[in-house]
Amino acid sequence: MSEAPADTDNQSTTVWLCEDNERFRRTLCSAINQIEGLNCDQSLGSVEDTLSRIAEAGTPDVLLLDIGLPGMDGISALPSLRAAAPGTRIVILTVFDDHDKVFRAVCAGADGYLLKTSTVERIGEAIQEVASGGASMNPEIARKVLDVFSGKREKQSGPALTDRETEVLRHVVRGMTKKEVAAELDLSRHTVDSHLRNIYQKLHVNNRAGAVAAALREGLV
Repeated sequence: MSEAPADTDNQSTTVWLCEDNERFRRTLCSAINQIEGLNCDQSLGSVEDTLSRIAEAGTPDVLLLDIGLPGMDGISALPSLRAAAPGTRIVILTVFDDHDKVFRAVCAGADGYLLKTSTVERIGEAIQEVASGGASMNPEIARKVLDVFSGKREKQSGPALTDRETEVLRHVVRGMTKKEVAAELDLSRHTVDSHLRNIYQKLHVNNRAGAVAAALREGLV
């Protein structure tokens, strides 16, 4: 069964939640709807229900996906969800900071992960991060991804990073959010976004996780 808010802001980032714990699902959906610019208009209890809703109602901008679900679990469901909603950014929800499971999820196509114990502010930041093309991921996970995929891609050549871009990338590798990077370097969020877009383009990657992996692979930080 899904729950939908009474008002829908067409300018909002559309968020769906797939979580089998109904109480947590309702609480999280309500919390997301209190964050400016976000609209959680579908909350579902299984992957099967989510795939059916995608077929009926289209796709969200961001899907928060629990790992431990009845029926098809979150990790094994990622290929099916990717095929059904290729434009949707998928963030894994987990109770523990289980790096092995998160790593498997990232390799299967997740754009990042969130602990269920995260603050509402952190949840909002992570959703906005992935919606804008970034990834919610810490450097340890990026290193594990790098260990698996290193050697499978030739080193890319291209324009060198500027000193400021290298500085921004160094903070990203440390796991800082864009807001934290902006505060640390006394820059606006807009300027940090601009630097990140340049970094992604120069490193031939599409998101934050790719930038971290490339930085570690190429010894840029």
